[in-house]
Amino acid sequence: MRVLISGSSGFIGSALVSHLESTGHDVTRLARSRSGVNESSVFWDPERGELDPANLNGFDAVIHLDGESMTSHRWSQAQKDRIHNSRVNSTELLARAFQTATDPPSVFLCASALGFYGDRGDQVLTEGSEPGNDFLSDSTFAWERATDDIASAGVQVCNLRFGLILGQSGGVLARLLPIFRLGFGGRLASGRQYVSWISRRDTVRAIEHILTNDSMSGPVIVSSPNPVTNTEFTSTLGKAVRRPAFFRVPKLLLKITQGEVTDVVLASVRMQPSVLTESGFVFDHADLATALAWALNDY
Repeated sequence: MRVLISGSSGFIGSALVSHLESTGHDVTRLARSRSGVNESSVFWDPERGELDPANLNGFDAVIHLDGESMTSHRWSQAQKDRIHNSRVNSTELLARAFQTATDPPSVFLCASALGFYGDRGDQVLTEGSEPGNDFLSDSTFAWERATDDIASAGVQVCNLRFGLILGQSGGVLARLLPIFRLGFGGRLASGRQYVSWISRRDTVRAIEHILTNDSMSGPVIVSSPNPVTNTEFTSTLGKAVRRPAFFRVPKLLLKITQGEVTDVVLASVRMQPSVLTESGFVFDHADLATALAWALNDY
């Protein structure tokens, strides 16, 4: 397939490009710098709303992974606006390009996130579960709704609700590993909150599975079928790096250092990838210990 990818230099995107190319797909990148455009890239500027619809012609699929990190900065109102706009505005720009291209792609895969659900305690969450009612839930809901115009035009659209993606070169492990390797790791607050996770390898495998499966559409949870509590997660990570993980980080300390981002860090999200597993996808790393053992060698 000829595939156009945004966010191709990111933690997921870089691995996805390598994986798709290794399995025979023809990958082109959406690039934000005109000077960096070459035969394997197409220019766009989502902040300025710049994308030539003709550049979508001839592609079989677009995979949209671009967007501001949710937890890289404290949440001022300006940062909240950046998070929301980077996702919704860029998706709306792609939607307009789909509508006016003369030979648009037939498949559109758009990143989404577990933030759709908010803090849901022990509730088992599937693709049919209702959204939460906090800022991140509202923003993620709007992100998914921005793809509606593409779907209404007959394009196969999937919203990829990612769990926490595990690989040591980025994501949550890049922040946790230095602490745990020093022996200062441990649970966050009560530790009872659920963590939905997936290895980076299974993430890119799942994306390709969805990409090449024309029976899938709508929201798709991309996460292991075995979510764990934060206590289980941190204990297993400690064992993986052969260090104790006995510390506990109080919620008050997180609030002081992270502000409103704490609500995301401590949210309990217990997702089950019903659509993905029912479509026949088989995880390479279905249990956390196996995923972490692999992730510690994932560069």
